Parts: sequence; structure tokens; C-alpha cells
Amino acid sequence: MESKVTPWEVKGNIDYDKLIKEFGVSAIDDKILQRIKKHTKELHPFLRRKIFFAHRDLNFILDQYEKGNKFFLYTGRAPSGPVHIGHLVPWLFTKWLQDKFDVELYFQFPDEEKYLFKDNLGWEDSQKYLQENMLDVIALGFDPKKTKFIIDTQHANLLYPEAIKVAKRITFSTVKAAFGMSNETNIGSIFYTAMQAVPAFLPSVLKKKEIPCLIPHAIDQDPHFRVSRDVIPKLGHYKPASIQCRFLPGLRGLEEDGKMSSSEAATAIYTTDDAKTIKNKINKHAFSGGKDTVEEHRKLGGNPEIDVSYQWLMFFEEDDKKLEKIYKEYTSGKL
Repeated sequence: MESKVTPWEVKGNIDYDKLIKEFGVSAIDDKILQRIKKHTKELHPFLRRKIFFAHRDLNFILDQYEKGNKFFLYTGRAPSGPVHIGHLVPWLFTKWLQDKFDVELYFQFPDEEKYLFKDNLGWEDSQKYLQENMLDVIALGFDPKKTKFIIDTQHANLLYPEAIKVAKRITFSTVKAAFGMSNETNIGSIFYTAMQAVPAFLPSVLKKKEIPCLIPHAIDQDPHFRVSRDVIPKLGHYKPASIQCRFLPGLRGLEEDGKMSSSEAATAIYTTDDAKTIKNKINKHAFSGGKDTVEEHRKLGGNPEIDVSYQWLMFFEEDDKKLEKIYKEYTSGKL
């Protein structure tokens, strides 16, 4: 299947090296990993395994931090349904960054975004999912003293005065080119990217001093922040830096489900699924890298590179030695 990566649609098996070139981001190399490790004493498994694989201006963030100018973190969730385990990936990494660098987090809940972009999503449903999604984020254990929730419609008094400054500096042709919009696109969707830009400099406005911003996010969201990075310096603030992760694949595997999707309920594992539901989904849909028969598998071994269970372990099994043991035993046919 041909791959496609936009802020609203991801299809097929993703070539991440190709994305680095297409999006113009920089690969995270060993040099920058060592810079991070100098401050964190250890590297998160997401860094060791190249799950977070690309960045924009991460060296600037580290330069500022080493000068005593702490950065803040910005990430978010647009409510449109229950949270699945793929959503957790950038949030888990954000929590690690908050803990290791002792910095503030501004977590945006743009409750208008998916309502504007999805014809079948009602406002009442958007608000219901907002409440549910906030509980999932709280459950991850962010430091409550250093974490601020921003809900677009409830904090419009903070966001809108800054968003109009952003919007004045973004033309429709820019938004149209970045997001594939057309004459049929509603005007709320066109304005939304201005609202998403604001948390990347809001602390600088509130505290009346310039504070660097680091945004951990999945690579498909990069077009939003590319536009923000062009505009925000025109308002006198730092360009937001970012660090991008790969997608957790859906149950059908890398070729079919390069990114777990909320719209594919049968192949996504939600935080609200019970154990029986999860087991049934895995037994029915999980793509295996094993051979067709037990005898053939014992003789030839499996392929963990395409096996969904192993790919998920790459994200969520923290013990490198245990993961290596599973890899060896699976490829040999012992497992």
C-alpha cells in the first residue's frame, strides 16, 4: 500500500528516512543523544530504539538549558474519541522529559479541532470525549504543580488575543498548501492552526520573558508546527523546537496499519478496552511474523520486523535484554 502522511490521515507502511527528507527535519544522531544523556543520566527506550527519531532545533533547546534558560514542554490531544495506546507514546516521552529536566508542561486540548474537521462529530460528543481524554492524561502521572491544561473554548480569553496576531501573519494560500484545504473547507478549520500555535509561546507572554518551547509529537503533526515556526518569530518569540516519533502500528501490521487509528476500532487498543476485548482483538486481527505451521516456524523462525506483537514490545518493553532475548528466540523458532 502506498504511504500517505498528513495531520489527518496516515496510510500504509511508512518510510521514515524518506519522511525526514520530505519534511525537512533532522535525524537524531548519536551526538545529540549524548548531549541529552549528559543531563538525564540515561536514555529513554524511545531514544535508544529510534522511536523518537527526528527533531527541529533540539540543539538550541539544549544550548539554552545549559545556559540556565529552562525550556517548557507543549503537547496536546484533540478530543474525537477514546484514547488508544498509540496516543500514549508522545505523552509518555513528554512525562519523562518533564521529570528529567524538571520543566513545565502546557497540555492543549483543542476541543474545537476535530469538531471542525469531522462532519460526523457533534459538539456534545466532542465535549464528552474531552472529559474522558483529560482523565487518561491525568492518569499518566504528570507533575500537577508543573502541568497546565489548556482547553481552547474554555481558555479562549487567553488564546484568542494571541491567535489573531498569528492569524494576521498567515495567508490562506499558506494554510491551503500546508494542509491541502480547498474552497469547501469551513473557515473554522482554516483559523484553527493559529489557535494551535499559541501554546508554543503563551508562557513567554504570561511571564513576560522569552522561554524556549519543545514540542514532542508524532511526525504527522509536523506541518502544523512548520507554519507556527515561520510565524512565531515575527511576533518576537523563539521558534518552537520539536522532537518527532514514529507511529505505533495497528493490529493489522505495518503494511496495512502503519499508524494505529481511532477510526479503525477493530484494530486499535483503547485505554477503555477491558481484558476480554483486548484479547479478542489481538486473536482476530493481530498480524504475525510467524510461519504458517508450528513445524515450519520451529524450523525457520519468525520475522519480528513485521510481527505486531514484537513491534509493540519495541515501544513498551523497557528492558533491552528481555527484548533482545525475545528477538533471538523468535527468529530462531524457539519462541
